[in-house]
Amino acid sequence: MTEGGAKAVPWQSCVIEDIVQQTPSIKSFFLRLSKPFAHIAGQHVDVRLTAPDGYSAMRSYSIASATTSSPILELAIERLPDGEVSSFFHDVAAIGDDIELRGPLGGHFLWPDPAVDAVLLIGAGSGLVPLMAMIRHRRTLSQTVPTALLLSARTEADVLFSEELHATETGDAAFVLALAITREAPVRPSDFGRRIDGAMVQDVVARLNRKPSHVFVCGSNGFVNIATEGALLAGLPPSIIKTERYGG
Repeated sequence: MTEGGAKAVPWQSCVIEDIVQQTPSIKSFFLRLSKPFAHIAGQHVDVRLTAPDGYSAMRSYSIASATTSSPILELAIERLPDGEVSSFFHDVAAIGDDIELRGPLGGHFLWPDPAVDAVLLIGAGSGLVPLMAMIRHRRTLSQTVPTALLLSARTEADVLFSEELHATETGDAAFVLALAITREAPVRPSDFGRRIDGAMVQDVVARLNRKPSHVFVCGSNGFVNIATEGALLAGLPPSIIKTERYGG
C-alpha cells in the first residue's frame, strides 16, 4: 500500500483509546488523532513504531471507520505469522500508548462516487477492513446501490465484524452477505463450505440480480490471486476488478 506521494502527508501522534478483541486473531484499535481528518472508504494509514535505540518499523493498515471527521479512528489489525508490527500491537500495545501515523493515503481502492452501479466485495481475514469501511459508508449515507460481500473465513468465530454484517444484511434488502467457511461446515444454508472459486463468485453475483460494475478484492497475496481468478472465471471483466494486499 505504499504511496508515491506519502512523504507529503505529515506524521501525527495519536493515543490508543480502546482495544477490542474481534476474533481470535484480530483486534480493533481505536486511536484518538491529534489532528482529525476525513477519509474516503478504502483508504489506509501508515503506522510507524520507533524503538528507544532509534530502530523503526512501518506498516500500512486500512481504515475500518466510516468516512467521518471523527477524532477516533478504528484500525482492525490481524496477528500475522512473523509480523513484526502486528505482533507489537497484539502483545505489547496498551490503552494510553502513543502511536505515530500519517494519512489518509490511497487513491485507487476507493468506494465509487457516485455509487450507482452494483458492487461486489471479496475479502478474507483483515482484508475485510477496507471493505467494511465501504459498507459503513454506504449505510451512513443510506445508499441503496446493490452490494454483495463474499467473505472467506476459517470458522464462524473468525468472521470479523460478524454481528454488524448480519445486522446489515437483515436490515438492508440491497445488501447480500455470503460467507465461505473453509474449516468447518457453515451454519447458514446460504453460505459455502469451501474456498472461493469461480462458481461461488457466479452464485453471489446472481444474488445481486445484475452484474457488478465494481469489484474490490482484499486479503493476503495468495487469497487475492485466487479470488481474482474466481471473479474472472465468473465472467467479470478484469477492468472492473481492483485489488489490495496486506502484509505483516
